[in-house]
Amino acid sequence: MDIAALRHDTPGCANRVHLNNAGAGLLSRRTLDAMTSHLELEARIGGYEAAGQQLEALEATYAGIAELVGGRADEVALFDNSTHAWNAAFYALDFTAGDRILTGRAEYGSNVLAYLQIARRTGAEVVVVPNDVHGQLDTTALANLIDERTKLVGVSHIPTGGGLVNPAAEIGRITRRAGVPFLLDATQSVGQLPVDVEEIGCDMLTATGRKFLRGPRGIGFLWVRTEALAYLEPHVAETAAAIWDGKRGFAWREGAKRFGTWEMSCSNVLGLDAAVRQALELGLDAIGERAVKLGAQLRERLDELPGVGTYDLGRERCAIVTAKIEGVATEEVAATLARNGVNVTTTVPEQTQFDTEDRGVHPLVRLSPHYYNTEEEIDRAVEVIAESARTSARSDAPTDAPTAARTATA
Repeated sequence: MDIAALRHDTPGCANRVHLNNAGAGLLSRRTLDAMTSHLELEARIGGYEAAGQQLEALEATYAGIAELVGGRADEVALFDNSTHAWNAAFYALDFTAGDRILTGRAEYGSNVLAYLQIARRTGAEVVVVPNDVHGQLDTTALANLIDERTKLVGVSHIPTGGGLVNPAAEIGRITRRAGVPFLLDATQSVGQLPVDVEEIGCDMLTATGRKFLRGPRGIGFLWVRTEALAYLEPHVAETAAAIWDGKRGFAWREGAKRFGTWEMSCSNVLGLDAAVRQALELGLDAIGERAVKLGAQLRERLDELPGVGTYDLGRERCAIVTAKIEGVATEEVAATLARNGVNVTTTVPEQTQFDTEDRGVHPLVRLSPHYYNTEEEIDRAVEVIAESARTSARSDAPTDAPTAARTATA
């Protein structure tokens, strides 16, 4: 990769050290131009007319996403965010009393709330699969828990609150053998690591544009394996999803578009397409190798600092790094980094419910470099955190409560 050229093509690199790619990656000039040029077209000739003029480019977005995840264009539906995409897949399943939903401790907060709602509404049971000694989902335990009552296995590939990469392909092998639907939340992995739905073996996958794909906010997608359409009934019917039969009935549209909606931001769709194309051109193997390398360097550097610890679990880890300074409130660490021009965020206990139950370590500072970041930017973030730790050692700063010791590490 020509990192200097990539940074020159990323306006935000001139202003900040952006280590919040797990929140929202920086737009490239290419993506920004695709979006703004369409908005200018809408302003000149009208929204409907602009969409009609760009129909071929809009449709090409589905093919780009399919290439990105290893599926087909007719297996892709677009949404205004990944949570709505995930909900479209999850609520398309028909749960009844006694059904079981198996998930992991790393599951994302909104997904957990949906599980709990369905459990309360239908009498289904939510079963949390334990972690193994590395802190990732225990696949042996998963295989033993699956039985005739299991209606779904839902897993976050990478959690919002740490650098863990769950063993998705092994989970897929287990669910395929058992004939159980597998819904993979790939919000933090698509764009950061190579993701192949055939290799993984999931039946449904959701992702967003705004994170490691470096696309705009307000766009996400759902991939659905064609065979899964036989047991999925979309929760919402509208003109983009269904066809009126001329009387008092309707038929679902072919493929995954039956889950989508008619109205969407065309500029966001074209921005997503530009970001996907750029990722494909750079190569997900190369992107993943550099991103993971930067994350490992950051994690190693932080672990060397007195009074600083990292909290990432799993045998395999990604570019997301979570940390805490002994004696310093997490929000203050994030604020100090922001004052020094370093973008980070913090984990939220309410968005990592099952992990919070298990470890009780949140909130943590979350740093997430990407391929366009530099080693010098990693050094800058470490310097700021090191100074915060030194200051804490000389004072009586308030602490987060409660603070638990780290658990499993590889």
